[in-house]
Amino acid sequence: QVQLVESGGGLVQPGGSLRLSCAASGFTFSNYAMRWFRQAPGKERELVAAIGSIGSTGGSTGYGDSVKGRFTVSRDNAKSTVYLQMNSLKPEDTAVYYCNAPRFNLWGQGTQVTVSS
Repeated sequence: QVQLVESGGGLVQPGGSLRLSCAASGFTFSNYAMRWFRQAPGKERELVAAIGSIGSTGGSTGYGDSVKGRFTVSRDNAKSTVYLQMNSLKPEDTAVYYCNAPRFNLWGQGTQVTVSS
């Protein structure tokens, strides 16, 4: 079964950190780019980070302007998992975070991140 399953969301205080995970199955994970998006209430879905496949792009990464310098995307092809390390979290980072495999237009179910004191 082709699917993406996110985990790791939760409630964190401003300035704190969280690491999100997205486990992929049903396709050859290492061959494809992966992306993280987020959507806050009343806002459009926003691209947060992307990582290329090791083979075609050397695992190159890219970030949205609002998270540059604070978030880091990485992948473990042996575990078919992509990660999003989020540091120095702000209340405006509160959103549902989604994992995406663009080649298949495949989305996970989302995981809630709430940044609040």
